[in-house]
Amino acid sequence: MSARLRQIGLFFRLSRPLFLLGGFLLYGLGGAILLYLHRPLDLRLYLIGQALVTALQLMGQYLNEYDDTASDADNPSRTPLTGGSGALGAGGLPRKTALYAAIVSLTVAATLASLLLVQALAPPLAWVTLVLIFLGAFFYNVPPVRLAVSGYGELTTSILVAGLVPVFAFALQTGEMHPMLWLSTVPLVALHFAMMLAFELPDFAADTRSGKRPLMIRLGWQWGMRLHDGAILFAIAAFVVAFARGIPTRVALGALIAAPLAAAQIWQMARIRAGSRPHWRTLTFSALGLFALTAYLELAGFLLAA
Repeated sequence: MSARLRQIGLFFRLSRPLFLLGGFLLYGLGGAILLYLHRPLDLRLYLIGQALVTALQLMGQYLNEYDDTASDADNPSRTPLTGGSGALGAGGLPRKTALYAAIVSLTVAATLASLLLVQALAPPLAWVTLVLIFLGAFFYNVPPVRLAVSGYGELTTSILVAGLVPVFAFALQTGEMHPMLWLSTVPLVALHFAMMLAFELPDFAADTRSGKRPLMIRLGWQWGMRLHDGAILFAIAAFVVAFARGIPTRVALGALIAAPLAAAQIWQMARIRAGSRPHWRTLTFSALGLFALTAYLELAGFLLAA
């Protein structure tokens, strides 16, 4: 493989395309709810909004890679989903590549936002939501806030990603909120929060050595695992409430398909807590799978019910 092709491959890995799919899925959920409620969808506006979400997501990921380069290099338990991309540092791309990529992504996002502003395409609620998404993505790793090590970053990020991204897609088209948004996103916020806690377990030793203090370290691994289990149980309860409050039957029944995966995730945590040898790849991929599958089933359920 030529040096140029290798650099392209490393940059592709740095961009974490698997995580970008989540942005498409959650933004699409907002659009699916819009169609379910028989509201008109402006395709051009939808695509601009999706591009904005992806640009901000890339900015956040690149800043995270830039900030965590040293601790990620010292992590022997890195998985394809945790411990950074592994694209930076010795034998990889220069660390400053991530910073420059974050600046370019922010520039793209600013350009798209300016287009919305100049053409008066976005209503006030969409702007409020967009600003909150930007602040969460930017200050996740940037001082002085650094949400990633504040103890609040996991919940804040889950609210922004699983809650506000669908809200932004809906508000950009309508300028309004709707109860169906909260009924469908509260369970996803809880599952995303559980996923983030699961992602922090393989990094526990490396984060401890580097002095990094995410929520899992602040709580201790045993309490952190229990919080993970509680978040999954909360998501199940939230689905029951959502069904009682009028969420479409297709959406509620679709979510039941993910229930065995939720039970398996809690079982894995119980085994690790009891002293069994952890299988980090299985744990992290099943955590991602539980969240992504549930979000997809919600999206598909709203589209089928539309």
